[in-house]
Amino acid sequence: MTDRPTRFKRPVLLIVGCGDVGLRVVRLLAGRWRVLALTSSRARVAELRAAGVRPLRGDLDDPASLARLAGLADAVLHLAPPPAAGAGDPRTRHLMAALARSPRLRRLVYGSTSGVYGDRAGAPTDETAPLRPATERAKRRVDAESRLRHFGRASGVAVTLLRIPGIYALDRPGGDPRERVARGTPVLAAGDDVHTSHIHADDLARACVAALHRGRPQRAVNVADDSDLRMGDYFDLVADRFGMARPPRLARADAAAVLSPLQMSFLGESRRLVNRRMRDELGVVLRFPTVAEGLGATAPPSAASDNRRRPDIERGKH
Repeated sequence: MTDRPTRFKRPVLLIVGCGDVGLRVVRLLAGRWRVLALTSSRARVAELRAAGVRPLRGDLDDPASLARLAGLADAVLHLAPPPAAGAGDPRTRHLMAALARSPRLRRLVYGSTSGVYGDRAGAPTDETAPLRPATERAKRRVDAESRLRHFGRASGVAVTLLRIPGIYALDRPGGDPRERVARGTPVLAAGDDVHTSHIHADDLARACVAALHRGRPQRAVNVADDSDLRMGDYFDLVADRFGMARPPRLARADAAAVLSPLQMSFLGESRRLVNRRMRDELGVVLRFPTVAEGLGATAPPSAASDNRRRPDIERGKH
């Protein structure tokens, strides 16, 4: 599969789970790829068409509805989450069964989660770290990763697993960090706080495009910016940037009394993602190397940041 389409034929990408990040990918590929998107929602058909995407009706929970996917695309971007419950990811299993009959498929990129590493006690974490998922949702992601790697080895498709931390952007539905700060949701006191990594939604989309062109077969890649923040400091930064009240700080025991189990699960894991593979193998140059820059804060760039600010992913002109 070439990343430089001819005048007469463009490569075809199928996006499975074409939400906010998927639509950002569509904008990056405009004019150079034909993009299809699987959707189970009739209401989204018009939105996808308006974005220049050909919608395909199908449901990952209904294997029979996926039969038409075979042979349609040269590459697949799989951004659909697993079900909210259960021991594995049947949605990925159903998708792989449909794509196994596709002779033209050459690449598949999957949006996984950094939660597959579990708690690393704040340690720097690269892709060689053992997978120790502590939550059921992270275990479902590990199941999906395993199935995808097996699929890649069996079919000869180059599968790239993108391990993604917290996604943010001021224009991202449900991903604007100001919303959480405005609600006054507590964060942990400094002594109990956890390290967390982030990626701007635009940089994530650009990493997806880079992986479609240069992802190594059956390879995991952390997709994170260069920030080194604890979670409470992240939300303090958001509050300070926009003149909002900083969230209250609570000891872990006190936070457990007011936060939901789901919220507490995010406060139980501490890790700092190492993004070397993203930079060196995918060639991604971050547009927003730090959260401060992603929030629009004015700060003088470092020399390293100046070097990173060469035009994005120029080797592939993405």
